[in-house]
Amino acid sequence: MKISLVYLQKMASRAKSFRIGLIQMLVSDDKSENLKSAARLISEAKEQGASLISLPECFNSPYGTKYFPQYAESVPDGETCQELSRVAKENKVYLVGGSLPEKFENKYYNTCTIWGPDGELIDYHRKIHLFDIDVPGGQKFTESDVLSPGNKFTIFDNGICKIGVGICYDVRFSELFHIYRKEGISMLLLPAAFNMTTGPLHWELLMRGRAIDEQIFVAACSPAQCPDSDYKAYGHSIIVNPWGKVIKQAEFNEEILTADIDLNECDNARQSIPIFKQRRTDLYDTVKCQL
Repeated sequence: MKISLVYLQKMASRAKSFRIGLIQMLVSDDKSENLKSAARLISEAKEQGASLISLPECFNSPYGTKYFPQYAESVPDGETCQELSRVAKENKVYLVGGSLPEKFENKYYNTCTIWGPDGELIDYHRKIHLFDIDVPGGQKFTESDVLSPGNKFTIFDNGICKIGVGICYDVRFSELFHIYRKEGISMLLLPAAFNMTTGPLHWELLMRGRAIDEQIFVAACSPAQCPDSDYKAYGHSIIVNPWGKVIKQAEFNEEILTADIDLNECDNARQSIPIFKQRRTDLYDTVKCQL
């Protein structure tokens, strides 16, 4: 039986696409309710056709150093991980479990877990760069008062492409994502919780910048803004294509954000503007700047 060239092209294109779902959920101080909400919203995202789904940073607890020890669990044996495993398997999706406070050997981490459609833990990412800032007249926060930094890179494969993982403040450190790009990623997935000081100024700018720098898709998933929370998240979960164009963006409220990811867009961007072939590593890697 002869198979037409057009059919083969369509099949190749189909194999390079998938639908992502970002769960911009309201997070309360009730862990059990947060887990129930996450499970319900993940199922809704699956019904909307998403095969890769992400939760936001600190989806099972309020965001704040005073909360981390209280809500911390072990990975992968804690209550939250057991529920994430169950929901991933039940819906047969790749699930990026936002992040949760993790306790390991008397240390605390801000940790993202990644689950396969079989409910097995694929990998985990501990936030590498801790959120220690003091903006005059704006936000002050010191994660290092409680948390320890992670020390490993995290890339997983959803059967279609390689996906790099960071958490929130990690996005400001472009070196990390350049390493990911050299390892072959086509997407950066970033559970995050920017605030009302840094969010309006830098959120979209940083996500678009990382997409343009590495010619990848960027998907950043935030909690919805809760007016009663000590820490007011900016929301605005976002999906950006390799050209830096915003495909979808939420506002402040709870929402499921979905988009179809066509990896041919990565190829097109890289062929049109071949920055990785044009990099002057002979200068960057060997010559010291003379100041």
